[in-house]
Amino acid sequence: MENNFKNRNIYDVLKERELIKQITFEDEFKNLVNNEKTHVYLGIDPTADSIHIGHFIPLMMLSYFQKCGHTPIILIGGGTAFIGDPSGKTDMRKMLTNEEISKNVDNIIKQVSKFISFEGENAAIIVNNADWILDLNYMDFIRTYGIHFNVNHMLAAECFKQRMEKGLTFFEFNYMLMQSFDFLKLFEKYGCKIEIGGDDQWSNMLSGVELIRKIHKNGSFCVTCPLLLNSEGKKMGKTVKGALWLDKEKTTPYEFYQYWRNIADSEVRDVLRMLTYLPMDEVNRLASLEGSSINEAKKIAAFEITKLIHGEEEALKAKATSESLFESNSANQNMPTVEISKSEIENEISLVDLVVKSNIAPSKGQARTLIEQGGISINDTKITDTKHMLNINELQNGIILKKGKKVFIKIKLV
Repeated sequence: MENNFKNRNIYDVLKERELIKQITFEDEFKNLVNNEKTHVYLGIDPTADSIHIGHFIPLMMLSYFQKCGHTPIILIGGGTAFIGDPSGKTDMRKMLTNEEISKNVDNIIKQVSKFISFEGENAAIIVNNADWILDLNYMDFIRTYGIHFNVNHMLAAECFKQRMEKGLTFFEFNYMLMQSFDFLKLFEKYGCKIEIGGDDQWSNMLSGVELIRKIHKNGSFCVTCPLLLNSEGKKMGKTVKGALWLDKEKTTPYEFYQYWRNIADSEVRDVLRMLTYLPMDEVNRLASLEGSSINEAKKIAAFEITKLIHGEEEALKAKATSESLFESNSANQNMPTVEISKSEIENEISLVDLVVKSNIAPSKGQARTLIEQGGISINDTKITDTKHMLNINELQNGIILKKGKKVFIKIKLV
């Protein structure tokens, strides 16, 4: 994609796209990026063999830094993955083996390359904190760096609050120190002055900024981006299969496309401005569409995001599949359609009730049996949870309810 950001200031770009949630020393930061190009880092712990939609916005932010001339550093947490970040978690993370971590690292590097370039004058750098964490002498580490951390301040950090209710282990308590140490190492080796991440990382990132400023009396900064929330204020990225993964083996390109195609009208602007490179004038134009026209904006959002993650060929295939199922008269002319009045439901309807309303099953009992046995699919995704609910936004754009391999019924909200 052509770089239209090369001569732009990164601060202006992030503000325009509303990608800054919290920032340290904002005036100093603006002065820094106005006068020099620096290294900026994003940390990703390889706790799974794929990154998911929660990593999307920080990676987009890092991409903008690179487009504006700064050098990205992707820090793979091969060392911190042995601990696991307690931020936003109510339970301790599963501990991984060396083999699991190594496999996860390889997969994540491939996915990150969709956002940033490893070629050119400000080519991205990959580092693994296992290189300096796994061989640390713990007593030397605590003696040298532990004196800079106030336990009272750490316990007050947002990232520990949920874990404190069930009990925060000392093992996890070390995570903040290790992440801060990462920033210090990158500052000392590369002159890296900026750390970015999701807003749930604020406490960890802030501790790194403070550690550098205590030791080197020099400028370091952190910038958090907003979390991707739906119209109900909940994190986006949950599908019937769980998380929305960037790995096509976990979430197919069609499922990925269809997820964005089915967002609520009120979510269109946020998705376009945060997850695509479309100019803000075009984002605002698309987001201002009303009535049925807003569906065109959703199609564009779905196509642009799928193209970024899975490539143009897969995006075109997903788009064609979606249109053939939901829009093509030739494909749908023989498909039975069940119309459901909006007045019949409030915000959601159970899959059990939908199966009965569609006459696929004569009773709720038989509907539950069909679902439990894997006989029911929604848009080619098999559902086995008898408590599964569909919200009004999903129904708004139409869904295909499928029994077995031969019975297709289009559900239309009227």
